[in-house]
Amino acid sequence: MAQLEQVTLEQVLVAGQWAASIDAQGSFRANDPTQAEAIGPSFPVSGAADVEAALAAASVVALELATAPGSQIADFLDAYADAIDTDADMLVALAHAETALPAATRLRAVELPRTSGQLRQAANAARTYAWTDPVIDTAAGLRAHRAPLGKPVLVFGPNNFPFAFNAIAGSDMASAIAARNPVIAKAHPSHPATSQRLAQLAHKALQASGLPLASVQMLYHFDNALGLKLAGDARLGAIGFTGSRAGGLALKAAADKAGVPIYAELSSINPVFMLPRVLAEKGDALAQEFFNSCVMGSGQFCTNPGIVVVPANADGNAFAKAATAHFSEGTPKVVFSQGVQHGLESGVAKLLAAGAELLTGGEPGDGQGYRFQPTLLSVDADTFMAHAEALQTEAFGPVSLLVHAADTTVMAKVAGAFEGNLTGTLYRAADGSDDSAWQAIAPVLRARVGRLIGNKMPTGVAVSPAMNHGGPYPSTGHPGFTAVGMPAAIHRFAALHSYDSVVDALLPVELRDAAVKGLQRRIDGRWSDRAVGA
Repeated sequence: MAQLEQVTLEQVLVAGQWAASIDAQGSFRANDPTQAEAIGPSFPVSGAADVEAALAAASVVALELATAPGSQIADFLDAYADAIDTDADMLVALAHAETALPAATRLRAVELPRTSGQLRQAANAARTYAWTDPVIDTAAGLRAHRAPLGKPVLVFGPNNFPFAFNAIAGSDMASAIAARNPVIAKAHPSHPATSQRLAQLAHKALQASGLPLASVQMLYHFDNALGLKLAGDARLGAIGFTGSRAGGLALKAAADKAGVPIYAELSSINPVFMLPRVLAEKGDALAQEFFNSCVMGSGQFCTNPGIVVVPANADGNAFAKAATAHFSEGTPKVVFSQGVQHGLESGVAKLLAAGAELLTGGEPGDGQGYRFQPTLLSVDADTFMAHAEALQTEAFGPVSLLVHAADTTVMAKVAGAFEGNLTGTLYRAADGSDDSAWQAIAPVLRARVGRLIGNKMPTGVAVSPAMNHGGPYPSTGHPGFTAVGMPAAIHRFAALHSYDSVVDALLPVELRDAAVKGLQRRIDGRWSDRAVGA
């Protein structure tokens, strides 16, 4: 403890203000993954008093926030998005230092604009009430819509998206605030300084908006036992989680006991099928495309292509040979942490123990920092189906497994052996010669994935109203919701409210007789942007 007292700790954002941790249980610093060295200031590991203060403050303002006009919520989200864009240089520098993700091509050009863009999409949904899905039945005197939970939402951020899924700025936070719920953000310890800067921008935008200042709070870290206790607190309205399957399931078990809904993105290997004729058409190009996708961002994407199913014939063998050459020639990739590096070693070992053959890679890379070789393994379809669970072990990094299947019938059986995934991809020949194979495999795969993709790798996730970034268990904890795409992502943090014979003046704005500009409502079975009775 004496050592702890000598360390100056950064402040936490609790109860509407930046303040010293009440009961810090320790401290931590970020790491530079390229050097495996601690960088930046020291951040507190919060104790139970910090957590209680945040939960109590959020609970106090929950009902006030629930009655805020949609325009006020939207103004906050738009101002926050503008602040992020204005502060891009500092944010990118911080995130690059803490994650080693490419500053220009990934963070500045892709992830930061995506983050501010989805905040603005959430703002538009809040301003127009588009997320509320109003339904009016005049004959029965009933009106219903999606509404705020009236309780705080706890958001856990992941290590692999310092902006777009950050607990204080990402899709979960934007969705929860758009639905007028206070957010308690639990930042990821891989990028605390980035999270701190985002929280500072959010706090300033919140001050300018006039919303309750405890609407957005952030703690940097707390131990697992305290996290489980918090997840099981009935004062929470919901939880958003992106991370490991083990961590998500532990939180889910705690939340379930208290009846707290949890929307958890857990794990996904995103199977890719190369149908029989497409490899003859452009096998070499597809091998390059596969390699590029697998090592993008050092493979640290939830939509990384973890398994590729190919025909067990000359074209499949040629594809495997070309892909192996690309993986062999690839340089070791920097990964976020020593924990990720150890997880990759463990994952590859499990795949080998289950019958996979190592084609190339499989080891940490040489040099400073946390690195892992681009790694490719192979297995035949019979072995895969006999050990399907073990051979679907997620290796979070530049690792993939080839599965060789004799024909379309076997490919369909392989598809039937997959767990739930975020995505599933089928590559077909341009001349239509693979269409019968598609029709045999796609229905089987369709039931096991949230997003079915044609002729492109799964790595990209567009922020679109039509996007589904979700899927059957164990890719997520619930197949009916998406973590990306407004207004659908907002539905996770909303309750269904019905009003029976309530007079017009006392109804929520979107359920009154008067039209709401830009909002389609289902009135007596028909979609309309007009007033009731018009």
